[in-house]
Amino acid sequence: MNKKIRVLIIDDSASVRQTLTKVLEGDPDIEIMGVASDPFMAARKIQEEIPDVITLDVEMPRMDGITFLRKLMSQRPIPVVMCSSLTEAGSETLLQALEAGAVDVILKSKIGAADSLADDAMRIREVVKSASHARLANARRAAGRVRSASAEGPAKKLTADAMLPPPTGRAMAKTTEMVVCVGASTGGTEALREFLEALPANAPGMVIVQHMPEKFTAAFAKRLNGLCEVEVKEAADGDPVLRGHVLIAPGDKHMLLERQGARYHVSVKPGPLVSRHRPSVDVLFRSAARSAGSNAMGIIMTGMGDDGARGMLEMHQAGAYTVAQDEATSVVFGMPKEAIAKGGVDRILPLDQIAREVLITQQKS
Repeated sequence: MNKKIRVLIIDDSASVRQTLTKVLEGDPDIEIMGVASDPFMAARKIQEEIPDVITLDVEMPRMDGITFLRKLMSQRPIPVVMCSSLTEAGSETLLQALEAGAVDVILKSKIGAADSLADDAMRIREVVKSASHARLANARRAAGRVRSASAEGPAKKLTADAMLPPPTGRAMAKTTEMVVCVGASTGGTEALREFLEALPANAPGMVIVQHMPEKFTAAFAKRLNGLCEVEVKEAADGDPVLRGHVLIAPGDKHMLLERQGARYHVSVKPGPLVSRHRPSVDVLFRSAARSAGSNAMGIIMTGMGDDGARGMLEMHQAGAYTVAQDEATSVVFGMPKEAIAKGGVDRILPLDQIAREVLITQQKS
């Protein structure tokens, strides 16, 4: 029999503890090891038994969640999923949590809404299961995906067909500019930071999908812009893809690469969940296969699931050069593994070599 994932819930709200318990116990692979109303009570429980995953509230009495997280990661690292509300201030705090080693995030506003429980349950369980697979040796350096539970039911897993048709297979004329398309999920926030910090100010134009809800992507882009030589912003509909600029898909919207003549821009639009995500890496990659072909470079990074695997194969078949992050440096080797298995990856590289590969490819183009 497979061992169940044991979860410790830490939250000062009794209703949140009750809701999370009900949601997680609905999965036969998860069991609740215990609940705690503050970090001091949690510390006593951890001394008695080590959980596989902890869900941790951000704001609690006696000790806030970020402080507890830092202490935990320095003394006994355990996969942690943070709980917070969807606010501008909350997004900044959660970025600190991801930097401190949290693996993922659950939005408390969704947890507390009883009427959304049925729609959100599968996503909350998926977050916890994903966290249980995280490599914490990498998580300190490259942690975190921010997940939102959508109001749409997860029963049917849609492909990129829901947003745009497959590539035609016609050869795409070469242009003077290369465009880089990147997809990431669990572990992606810090992996992207490390990758982008290594790029010079004249790096190729870049478009990125990181699984995040609305408001979080704006804070994430602002943080990266202050750290990197390249200009980073949350994408808006119609933004041009320019050398030295990075566009990050806004949460809860799909981002597509489009071409007018020799120039590229992005289209940001609503739509159904694709590969259970919005924004979806598959949607971005398929649009790149259709609009850029061999002018594009595709990169798939750490993440749970298979979003981006089909799209990367389509990019590869359209003549794009494709790279996957290796298992050793991935927090969760899910998305890269699936892309490799489908045969859409030209090269597998550790995280610290991907930026160099982009610049080498730029010189060759």
